[in-house]
Amino acid sequence: MNRIDRLTAILTHLQSKRRVRASELAARFEVSLRTIYRDVRSLEESGVPIIGEAGQGYSLVEGYRLPPIMFSREEALALLVAEKMVEKSLDAQNSKSFKEALIKIKAVLKSTEKDFLVEVEDTIKVLKTNSSRSMNMSSKAFQLVLQAISEKKVIASTYVTFDPEHTTHRELEPVGLFHSYEQWYLMAYCRLRKDYRTFRLDRFTVLDITDISYSTAKHPSLQSYLDKIASEQKLYQIILEVPDGSLKYIANSKYNNGFVSEKRVDKLTEMTFMSSSIEGFVRWIISLGDMVLVKEPPLLRARLAELIGEIKEMQG
Repeated sequence: MNRIDRLTAILTHLQSKRRVRASELAARFEVSLRTIYRDVRSLEESGVPIIGEAGQGYSLVEGYRLPPIMFSREEALALLVAEKMVEKSLDAQNSKSFKEALIKIKAVLKSTEKDFLVEVEDTIKVLKTNSSRSMNMSSKAFQLVLQAISEKKVIASTYVTFDPEHTTHRELEPVGLFHSYEQWYLMAYCRLRKDYRTFRLDRFTVLDITDISYSTAKHPSLQSYLDKIASEQKLYQIILEVPDGSLKYIANSKYNNGFVSEKRVDKLTEMTFMSSSIEGFVRWIISLGDMVLVKEPPLLRARLAELIGEIKEMQG
């Protein structure tokens, strides 16, 4: 990128947030901090009203450029969610192009909407997604949770567990949302259990923002919580052998069951999965019948044989 293009891009980037640190600009444009300082000084000399605060970064004087398009908070949030989803579903080049385009769009947001996006940026994570499927979530619940996070308000909720089905009423201090295996989840401190819990968003039947405030300082970040869960969770490596004729039947469902990689072995495809639940995985495998062969681990093969026996006995 030549200097003129970089100066234009820096100006656009400055309009996408209330404040931008020099280190952020240096990382984006892959130049030194000294180069960024020189570029910002050139913009100032050309008449761009840039405010530089020690330790805070750069910002533009409010109203320097009147945005030609006004986005609502919901529209701005949709852009942020799209950015998170695209990052996991597109190839590296297209993902980079999308991010560059999104920065230009963010440049026309009002300062209040820029602040809102900065506030919720780290409270949304996409761990795994299959781009051919749509997000299964309640839009109203999603918006409400992020509003509660932004305002630091406790949520009053009614939640229904899956197995066994049980309804509880809880007060939650929301920490963040993350997307995994085609579902959105809320990570929050549960005042009922006095501990952190993960909740599937579509299992809430009631969600209301209360007037009770809470402090985020005492809570871990969403990323640190996810890292802790991953380190504590026991994962099983599972290897399946799949004939060519069966591949199309599991092309989509494999992403919901911990798919990691695959490789050709003779006339078969060997698929590797990582799963925390042998029971959950074996019940998916049994639905595939004769389309797959379990190679590892022995524990899974044994449970599969046992379950087949239980089904035979139940069916008489």
